[in-house]
Amino acid sequence: MAEQVGRRSEDREGEPEGARRASRVIRRELGMGGTLVAVAFLCASLSPSLLPRPWTLQGVVAGLAAVLGYGLGSAISAVLRRVFGLIPSPRARRVAWWLLVAGGAVVALSVLWFSADWQREIRLSVGMDPNIVWFIPLIALVALATFTALLALARAVRLGTRKLIALLGRFVPALVAKVAGLAVAGFLVSVFANDVLFAGFVEVMNNTSSLANGSTSPGIHAPASSRLSGGPGSLVSWGSLGRTGRDLIGTTPTKQQLSTFAGRPAKEPIRVYVGLDSAPTMAEQARLAVRELERTGAFDRAVLAVMGTTGSGWVDSDGADSLEYMYAGDTAMVAMQYSYLPSWLSFVVDQAKAAEAGRALVSAVEARLATLPAGGRPRLVAFGESLGSYFVEQGFGGDLDDLLTATDGVLLAGPPNANPIWRSVVARRDPGSPEWRPLYQGGKQVAFGQTPHDLADAGRPGLVYLQNASDPVVWWNPSLIWRKPAWLAEPSGPDVAPAMRWYPVVTFWQVVVDLTIALGVPDGHGHRYGPNLVNGWAAVAAPEGWTPADTDRLRTIIQYR
Repeated sequence: MAEQVGRRSEDREGEPEGARRASRVIRRELGMGGTLVAVAFLCASLSPSLLPRPWTLQGVVAGLAAVLGYGLGSAISAVLRRVFGLIPSPRARRVAWWLLVAGGAVVALSVLWFSADWQREIRLSVGMDPNIVWFIPLIALVALATFTALLALARAVRLGTRKLIALLGRFVPALVAKVAGLAVAGFLVSVFANDVLFAGFVEVMNNTSSLANGSTSPGIHAPASSRLSGGPGSLVSWGSLGRTGRDLIGTTPTKQQLSTFAGRPAKEPIRVYVGLDSAPTMAEQARLAVRELERTGAFDRAVLAVMGTTGSGWVDSDGADSLEYMYAGDTAMVAMQYSYLPSWLSFVVDQAKAAEAGRALVSAVEARLATLPAGGRPRLVAFGESLGSYFVEQGFGGDLDDLLTATDGVLLAGPPNANPIWRSVVARRDPGSPEWRPLYQGGKQVAFGQTPHDLADAGRPGLVYLQNASDPVVWWNPSLIWRKPAWLAEPSGPDVAPAMRWYPVVTFWQVVVDLTIALGVPDGHGHRYGPNLVNGWAAVAAPEGWTPADTDRLRTIIQYR
């Protein structure tokens, strides 16, 4: 028996170092450098971000941050050992581990305790009740479970890579095997992540969204008015509009409601919507939209509005209704769907579609307007929220001068950080103005606002951006991984928690998580604009005789209807 054990020991000693270590990759103990940075990242993830989050989500965020920190710390430790030869003695390692375990536990528990106060601070900043349920022990357990699962997955990938390198090492030199193995492993992980996990997720979401697109929201019915798409005589069938298109058409204010607000007889508003199933191509959709505008008499109205849609074809009814109330129904608006996917996912995979749809619709509308005499055209305005603002910007060529020249007023709310015109204007803002409330050339052509007061003295700019300082859609950008953003410089925005700080890598993932809960806050915060859209329209496209008192009355209707 002893001879057999000795023989097995000799066999192990004869194995390559990489092969012996490979079998222990997944179950080996934690590294000190990785653990140190993991604790630091975990604590940073508990600090305030833009929006309040439930304790369950906080646990997941903490676990994700910890595993990212562990990977970074392990990489730094490896460089220090192999490049600089910095290897502590066994005694020094034991002392360091005791200090790390004791100190890390104290710091982590302290930060966990303070995290409840930070969450209350965030809730107060966005106008929410600060009384919350915050299960600190359960947050720690969720974080630990998330960390363990992700670390095991990462180690499994590492083990597979080592096995591959060992296999290749039988046929080619060691250096070639290592380079080739790392390249193949990276390629396979990339393919699996993009073409299997992400592509599969997108396909599932697309199938699910297409089914939802065929449904109709409760209380929404086909219109009886010929002025609305899907109604009598419409060139677009009610069934082809899609769920969000039917929502927009089915919630049109009535002539009586508009008359009551205006104090005079109102016109029946015109709403034209072309769904993804209404025509086979975007170009045909755009041409169909123009024919539908002609059928409804849209070119005889005072105002014609191009409404940018999000991925699923959604248009904020607050923005649509506000314009119709302002003009007592003497309006026409047109929108076009280009995807089934929800806005956040469509922005990742369908940006090109949004741009193409915007250009197709705007080009078709402009070509038809060009056939009318200069004095007989409706005022052309545009509106877009979230990805819909990207639709509008790209529709007018992504150039500020072209946008201002072609339109009589544009209102864009919650613009994503990738919007070309927004990025250009913010980058060239007047010195001294913060990124969360920039001033561009004195505000004569472009104005920014969040609260009603921000636009009270805006004059009559050609373009108004509504952007909440706490809106993650506006601020999410990959550069958050390595660079502190200008919008977190002092002073911070009015609804951003004063204790929020930027941390490399961590803040990026905090804002990613904020994207998923951006609508779970009151109007005027996060990605909710609500009655503030009234102030935006009043600044950029108010009709003659419109007063601040009219704005207040309309805000009340939009807010409390």
